Amino acid sequence: MSDAVSALQGETHEGFATVAETGLVGMITIRCDLGSKGLAKALKAEGLPVPDARRIETVEGRSIAWMSPDELLLICAHDEAPALTERLSTALSGEHALVVNVSDARAMFTIRGEKADQVVMKLSPADIATLPTGEIRRSRTAQVAAAFWRSDSDTISLVSFRSVAGYVMGLLEVSAREGSELF
Repeated sequence: MSDAVSALQGETHEGFATVAETGLVGMITIRCDLGSKGLAKALKAEGLPVPDARRIETVEGRSIAWMSPDELLLICAHDEAPALTERLSTALSGEHALVVNVSDARAMFTIRGEKADQVVMKLSPADIATLPTGEIRRSRTAQVAAAFWRSDSDTISLVSFRSVAGYVMGLLEVSAREGSELF
């Protein structure tokens, strides 16, 4: 069996902000009624809450994000994702639910620096300037779907489909070039 590799194997570019593909990351999509007691119990057993709408919560190295009224995205260590998917799937077996390991279908990026938000502002119609820490947005980055959130005051995290990772990295790299700051 071949070794897992991330979409861009940790590619990084320096500009007025640093953009990097984060390498291997575990990602699990959970589709179900977000108000179900079964979901709350299954997530609690893993030490996670059910996040409020448009929120991403981080607990002990794992993050769980509200993606839509019936969808969550759980972000964890890549090697943890298969077993975690199995445990959650078993815990939700009595629910109308779907739990899928999408780690190898997604790519994750970080944009770091004092003006990190400007990199994403150039690419998305979302109001990045007022995006508070812990709020997640699903929008687009130029012509492709993306989800992004402010991880801290100087960091924005972004998730896209793996199939467009090279395109997204190209967008981020050009948007972060020295001299192209918005203000």
